[in-house]
Amino acid sequence: MDAALRAGVAVYNAGYYHAAHDAWEDEWLALEDGTADERLLHGLVQFTAAVHHARGRNWAGAVGLCESAREYLAAVPGDYRGVNVADAGDYLGALGDDPERVEREPPLALTVDGGALELDDLEPPAAVEAAVVLAEALGYDEAEFSAAAEYARDTLSDGGYGEFAGLLCDFVTEREQRALVATRLGQHVRRKQRREDDVAGLFD
Repeated sequence: MDAALRAGVAVYNAGYYHAAHDAWEDEWLALEDGTADERLLHGLVQFTAAVHHARGRNWAGAVGLCESAREYLAAVPGDYRGVNVADAGDYLGALGDDPERVEREPPLALTVDGGALELDDLEPPAAVEAAVVLAEALGYDEAEFSAAAEYARDTLSDGGYGEFAGLLCDFVTEREQRALVATRLGQHVRRKQRREDDVAGLFD
């Protein structure tokens, strides 16, 4: 939950409003309806969607999402999991009243534990999740990044770091080098998949 939460906040703060919800969606859908975590993520998903629609001048869509997102976020404490939930609720109220405000000022930054979380602030577990959604938003090979993330999660869960986590973290933070990092990542993924294919079935 924490890695997905932090990844989505940082992706949102970087201006990828549509992509931010992808970092939260799987985690949100796996939660039991009505729990505080489910309400938080559901509200944040709709919050980012409201900002996305307002920036696309879909005023009616933005207003409707502002209303429903506020309802979900109102069901959790104003600083739940360290997120500025109360500020988000206030912003949704103002945006719902005047969705064109996104053309006059930047959207509210989301904070965690008092700080506006940026991509450079992410630790490896959250950076891995952010890399996958950023890659999709930027048009990179989704399958390669998803495979790399699975390899990285396995290594991180065992207490290691590894090449896949390293490359995914670099993709998130090294903006000018993303194309090069993505090429190297794809090479590593294909090499590992070939090795897996080579041993598959040997002992069946």
